[in-house]
Amino acid sequence: MELDAIAFEFAPVGLAVLENRIIRRCNNAFGDMFHQEPAKCVGVSLGEFYASEEDFHSIGERGLNAMRATGRYNDERVMKRKDDTLFWCRVRGQSLTPENPFQRGIWSFADLSEERPIVELTQREREVAILTCRGLTSKEIGLELKLSYRTVEEYRARLLRKFGARKLAELVAKLSGMPL
Repeated sequence: MELDAIAFEFAPVGLAVLENRIIRRCNNAFGDMFHQEPAKCVGVSLGEFYASEEDFHSIGERGLNAMRATGRYNDERVMKRKDDTLFWCRVRGQSLTPENPFQRGIWSFADLSEERPIVELTQREREVAILTCRGLTSKEIGLELKLSYRTVEEYRARLLRKFGARKLAELVAKLSGMPL
């Protein structure tokens, strides 16, 4: 086996080559993370590993916009294993076709479940949590999600309760897996 193939197959993080968001190749760590044999992932839409179809579309739209601007995208999101269990995952992508960012790219996936346990969240709570972790204010989140500032504040209050946080900084620390 060539060195580049060894590096891909045995990397300590999940790696996947995607074409139009369809898995064309993935490594052992990707298969382990999603509880699926890597060979059985080939030809499968990445949407199968998202927490919901809504996440697949909304995160995909954000990612496409970022990749059109820079050729790269990264975030932390909730993803789904083959057995339907949810977990937090750090995702980073690099387009290999800048003129059409999703045509072909290499993506890495890191399981964050040890430092960030899953709390049952609604679709909208997940979106607000992700954007909060990215450092957006309530007003900026409202613009991004087409919600009023007060509605975003209500979602943040729910997140504070669900995560047992007293203030926003503590919530962000818990969402991002930082030690308190």
